[in-house]
Amino acid sequence: MPAHILVVGGGIGGLSAALALSRGRHRVDVFEQARVFAEIGAGIQMGPNVTRRLQQLGLAEGLEAIAARPEALVAQGAGSGAELARLPLGDAMRERYGAPYFCVHRADLHALLLEAVRARGTGTLVTDARIAQVETSDDLVCISSSGARAWEGEALVGADGLWSVARQCLDVPSAAEPPRATGHTAWRGMVEQAVLPQALRRSRIDVWLGPRLHAVAYPVRAGAWLNVVVIAESAPAGDARDWDQASSLAALQEATGRSASALQALLEAMPGWRAWTLNDRPPLASAAEMAHERVALVGDAAHPMVPYLAQGAGMAIEDAVALAEALGQGDAADVPAAFTRYAEARWQRNALVQAKARRNGQIFHATGPVRIGRDLAMRTLGARLLDQPWLYGG
Repeated sequence: MPAHILVVGGGIGGLSAALALSRGRHRVDVFEQARVFAEIGAGIQMGPNVTRRLQQLGLAEGLEAIAARPEALVAQGAGSGAELARLPLGDAMRERYGAPYFCVHRADLHALLLEAVRARGTGTLVTDARIAQVETSDDLVCISSSGARAWEGEALVGADGLWSVARQCLDVPSAAEPPRATGHTAWRGMVEQAVLPQALRRSRIDVWLGPRLHAVAYPVRAGAWLNVVVIAESAPAGDARDWDQASSLAALQEATGRSASALQALLEAMPGWRAWTLNDRPPLASAAEMAHERVALVGDAAHPMVPYLAQGAGMAIEDAVALAEALGQGDAADVPAAFTRYAEARWQRNALVQAKARRNGQIFHATGPVRIGRDLAMRTLGARLLDQPWLYGG
């Protein structure tokens, strides 16, 4: 008999897990702490490894409708704007990896997943459920909210992000350790392309590399909007949990200076900015950091990462599909063994992405001789250096 699974967290990772598991005929209830199912944030880059999984979940048509299709990824110097390297995307990615490279707005992807989960109709969507406690036994999992409500199921999927409550069920010392403050901050802005001067509009992914900072701009919402992100090694003071804050161009320029001269016109064209404090955890060291008995984690609950490979949401989606594949159409008795298989299959790939994302941050933000060497390597190797076969083909 299919299992009754509780998914804590109604973001992209949680809804992806709910959709994937429901396709195995399991009953999946999703618990979201907010009063409505919604998503904040801005753009997401999705390589072929991610779009391939979404196609597996039956979302190919919906994804095509919301996505922008960047023609190339172009890396350049933040000061001069001189091109360093270029990676063709578009048809080249489809031909090489069998799936496209898309850019989407986070809210659009979330809405697509939510609609698909509702259409499945195999469980309940519960809002205003801030989970405060998780208890497990040999055959049941019980979760309770700060409002004294409680629910039981036969398995728990923790998709509750960086400050995960479900993570506390893991049988590893690191389960109780807080995330690490990286000292990096991301400023995010969005604007309709139609209101921009033609010279500032984008149909590709532009990346500008500068000392201790970099910036990215790419189209979303079928190309109608432009998403801009600047990441600098200068974190604002305040509560680490208050990771999303209203900000301004002045605050951004104070943190970054004006070294990114080629960027200034684009930054000044943004109608507003929000600052996101970046946190992560060390790369996973074992499968035990992703699952224990009847509890499994997906996405940031297990392996938060810095955004220098643009794979945070992608790894959560990969996790969701892999979790459903491990459980299949098995019944409640199969859950502990299935969750172990899932963790064993996923932890090393996630750890590699975490480690390479950290390494990319050092390369992107390089100064001095390292920066000179990086630029020379990019000019020499071009697309071969930007492409990631180990990632996109995985």
